[in-house]
Amino acid sequence: MSIEIGLKGRAETVVTEENTAQAIGSGLVPVFGTPYMIALMENAAVNAIQPYLSGDEGSVGTQLNVAHTSATPIGMKVWANTVVTAVDGKKITFEVTAFDEAGEIGHGTHERFIIKPERFVVKAQSKLNR
Repeated sequence: MSIEIGLKGRAETVVTEENTAQAIGSGLVPVFGTPYMIALMENAAVNAIQPYLSGDEGSVGTQLNVAHTSATPIGMKVWANTVVTAVDGKKITFEVTAFDEAGEIGHGTHERFIIKPERFVVKAQSKLNR
């Protein structure tokens, strides 16, 4: 694993009826939904570090602290940028920022942990046998 402070990631999409607050039930208005902004930020973080993980490694999001500061209408492009700000063993911390074509729409921090997906899923599935 060679994840270093300063690694950057990006993800983008276009706001459609399907990714609005109204569609997901997080609000009543047809603007880019906060849950989708968060997913975009997480996707950008994955994009930053996945190339540096071994073939049997992945990552999972464990913490988010974000503000959604501006609404984005249907039809506008949105994107998220991330930068690795700390590496503490398997814990990776990111600064996350989201934008639309008019400017910043959200910002915050995000933490991910490096995992072995196969072991992670087995552990999660074991909850069914309790």
